[in-house]
Amino acid sequence: MTNTEGGTQQKRGAPEGHRAGDSFAIPGSHTDTAIEKTGTPSVGPIGPVWPDVRRIAVLRGGGLGDLLFAMPAIDALAAAYPDAELVLLGTRLHAALLDERPGPVRRVHLLPPATGVYEPKGREPDEIEQEKFFREVAREPVDLAAQLHGGGRWSNGFLHRLDPKWTVGSRTEDAAPMSRWLPYRFYQHEMMRALEIVGLAGAPPVHLEARIALTASDLEAAEEPLRGLPEPLLAVHPGATDLRRQWPSERFAEVAAKCAEEGAGVVVIGSPGERELVAEVTELTRQRLPGTAAGAVRGHADLSLSALCGVLARSGVLIGNDSGPRHLAKALGVPTVGIFWMGNVINAGPLGRLHDRVLIAWTATCPVCGVDCTREDLPRCEHNVSFVSSVSTEDALREVVELIS
Repeated sequence: MTNTEGGTQQKRGAPEGHRAGDSFAIPGSHTDTAIEKTGTPSVGPIGPVWPDVRRIAVLRGGGLGDLLFAMPAIDALAAAYPDAELVLLGTRLHAALLDERPGPVRRVHLLPPATGVYEPKGREPDEIEQEKFFREVAREPVDLAAQLHGGGRWSNGFLHRLDPKWTVGSRTEDAAPMSRWLPYRFYQHEMMRALEIVGLAGAPPVHLEARIALTASDLEAAEEPLRGLPEPLLAVHPGATDLRRQWPSERFAEVAAKCAEEGAGVVVIGSPGERELVAEVTELTRQRLPGTAAGAVRGHADLSLSALCGVLARSGVLIGNDSGPRHLAKALGVPTVGIFWMGNVINAGPLGRLHDRVLIAWTATCPVCGVDCTREDLPRCEHNVSFVSSVSTEDALREVVELIS
């Protein structure tokens, strides 16, 4: 449950004890070191905007949730530099979500395999492929590059290959410096970290959490997958990229079956790689229901991202683990019930509780070997067992029923 870009902890912290109106130096910055603290609402200090910024490149690899963590910062950059073209250095998944969707990102440049930046299964880093990528992105000069991809051990140097005029990001002790930067600490909310970083570039928050526009195409794509299901609709996402964040299938089925008994429709969702899990939870739910009621439960592991957006938008609430679909539901304004390991609440939990409920597993040690799973300096143990099984079905059902009513 740790970020591979984190690495060695930075020993020097940001200055403390400054009053509003004071100026102070950003640690390690080598240009524009004076940052003015103003009354502008922000996560951290707001730096002066750089002049003549016509093109901004933002680096954020990872999955769906990783992109959504970066979206408030991207929106802030777009607002602070309204005349600049903003491009994302991201993945095919990111491009699929953002393509033809209203928003600030003009284009997604697909990352090549690169150590610590983008490491898809079955593809090794290739210097020729990377050189082609950098030539393509740098056909037009990059004025400002924002590193929103971890502690910078690999990603800071990766961005420098674009030869941008200015850079912002976070960094560990062993990472390349940036024009303005923050010391990296793992236990910080990912959206707040990204907002604090772009604040150094003069971009105060526009909003604090991700927002994704729903399109007519999304709703149209969801019509067939949901056809015939009763409403209100409960969406269930039982998967997680890290198996330790995965609530037991039986618990999801119990919650879903109780809702179906009360007349709700149930759609179990997942990626193609979660096909077996989706089928398992769907079948376990149906087994708990009498006769025709089982027809109100449907599983889908092959939805396009557009269809997934439409399905989530039609749902009264989503229950799921700390995962991309939960973050996407939140970004679409759909109420959520999330099952979180305690450390992940710090990094990825929703900020409010009116429409987003958080059920926390306070598991500090591995249930199998007892290693302390809160310490970043210890290697991850080999056990892929659920760290969130202590969350009760009763608590989850209570939150779902309150939100779906």
